Amino acid sequence: MNYETTVTADRADELSGPFDAHPDRARKRRRWVVGGLLVLLAAIIAYFAFARGEAPPPADAGAQLPVVTVVAPGRATVEGAISATGTIGARREIPVGVVGEGGRVVSVAADQGDWVRQGQILVSVDRAVQNQQASAAAAQIGVARADANLAQANLDRALRLVDRGFISKADVDRLTATRDAAAARVRVAEAQLRELQARNARLNIVAPVSGLVLTRNVEPGQTIGAGGQPVFTLAQGGEMELLARLGEEDLAQVTVGTPVTVTPAGLDRSYTGQIWQIEPTIDPQTRQGTARVALAYAPGLRPGGFASAEMRSGTVVAPMLPESAILSDDKGSYVYIVGKDDKVERRAVRTGMVTNRGITIAEGLTGAERVVLRAGGFLSPGDRIKPSLQRRAAE
Repeated sequence: MNYETTVTADRADELSGPFDAHPDRARKRRRWVVGGLLVLLAAIIAYFAFARGEAPPPADAGAQLPVVTVVAPGRATVEGAISATGTIGARREIPVGVVGEGGRVVSVAADQGDWVRQGQILVSVDRAVQNQQASAAAAQIGVARADANLAQANLDRALRLVDRGFISKADVDRLTATRDAAAARVRVAEAQLRELQARNARLNIVAPVSGLVLTRNVEPGQTIGAGGQPVFTLAQGGEMELLARLGEEDLAQVTVGTPVTVTPAGLDRSYTGQIWQIEPTIDPQTRQGTARVALAYAPGLRPGGFASAEMRSGTVVAPMLPESAILSDDKGSYVYIVGKDDKVERRAVRTGMVTNRGITIAEGLTGAERVVLRAGGFLSPGDRIKPSLQRRAAE
């Protein structure tokens, strides 16, 4: 049996199930689901595109070029200055030791930091025994002179008797020899006394030159002898020097007579000197040589102290760049320049002098190039940029 039921619009709401109770919410839910799927699909497409190294071109490529500051360094005249470090020492260091026999020290007349003059007694040594020996030698001279006088008197008497025939010629010769031997013994005794006096004089230690006492290694009561360590060390004339260590290239740029400004560590004051010797050898390990800088005495120059030095090395005309523009890797130093079509190019360079205004470029640039000033670490050869020109690196 068939039944027909007519459903009107008013009855539709009553007959609809619970999932169709709110059709607007269902439509919104479908739109959110579709939108999420589209976003996920776009993300997947972008991931695979970038994984292949491909990127969609920007809508306006010219507007997206990075703006990079560049400089045209030109050529500057730079007064060369070479910096170095080294150790201060005495220019002529004189060790003073025991010259004589030595003995017990009675007194010491100088200390570290004192000025002494040539011939000044620095150490007095006990000489009681040596003085007695000298007195004995002086007495021996008296004995020898008495024997010589007696021999001379005997010879004189014999000569007067020869004419009378009482003394033979042979007796005269014998007396003459006795007289000569006695005179020789006088001279020997005198020489022995002078030797003892000289030895006694050498017991005292005297300054061989005038200068500044650097070290003292002796005290009263100490027993000293020949062959021991020096009792004093003197700086002849008080002159000092700086042993400045320089690389091979820097060493080739200085000569004897080059003026040098020396600043000891811990002091604000500087001292002026000049190179008086360049050592002929190079250390094979450090590839450095030594320039010896002569310095007049000054209280701030302490031997053994550390000091820095700055010396002139003439003038050069070359491009100059700030340190930020110069890069380096295992192939050496280089800069980035802006070439045709504003594309970045790598240019190998050799650096020169380092000044407070920048670093000179010895090779690789003429000065007319446009050089990337700071952003070189973020660029690669072939990158295209929008250069912003700055005239000079120092500006």
